[in-house]
Amino acid sequence: MKEIVVATTNKGKLKEISAMLEKLGIEVKSIKDVLGYNPDIEETGTTFTENAVIKAETVMNMIHMPTLADDSGLEVDALDKQPGIYSSRFMGEDTSYDIKNQWIIDAIKDKEDKTARFVCAMALAIPGEETKTFLGTFEGEINDCIDGENGFGYDPIFYYPPLKKTSAVMTMEEKNKVSHRAKALKALYDYLEEEHK
Repeated sequence: MKEIVVATTNKGKLKEISAMLEKLGIEVKSIKDVLGYNPDIEETGTTFTENAVIKAETVMNMIHMPTLADDSGLEVDALDKQPGIYSSRFMGEDTSYDIKNQWIIDAIKDKEDKTARFVCAMALAIPGEETKTFLGTFEGEINDCIDGENGFGYDPIFYYPPLKKTSAVMTMEEKNKVSHRAKALKALYDYLEEEHK
């Protein structure tokens, strides 16, 4: 496999995936590079993995090239694993993360259980082959306040006990060792490395 199309236009994700896969001599292209636009794909799955598979297979069927897609989000145990697969659409897509984050803090402030996790599912769809999936989780808890400028989304409220800081305070190097996306990407890398032998 010489190239993989990633079903995203997120420059940060593309950079992270490219950095990992170029070690295997695999060129990473964005969906926009290939199609000229980013198709609007309805995520009808009930899990992160199902949504990643839907995206990867839909795009692969459009372009007939190996396609990688991911779906990720935050699960808060005291909120029955919400926002979960609706993480980006939680409280409406136009609602700022400052508002979403404060709502989550307020919703669980009186609860004993503050455990939470980021989940990342990746799916690799290759023409004529069964779609492969890779899952990574990043365990932590909800902080009692918004803290940090690094990262995005729910990072400022996601506290990682081993480093005693939120993922929005962690350096990129620290985050890339333990994050959900880093773990899913490592599983993908290990699979592709084995396939390249």
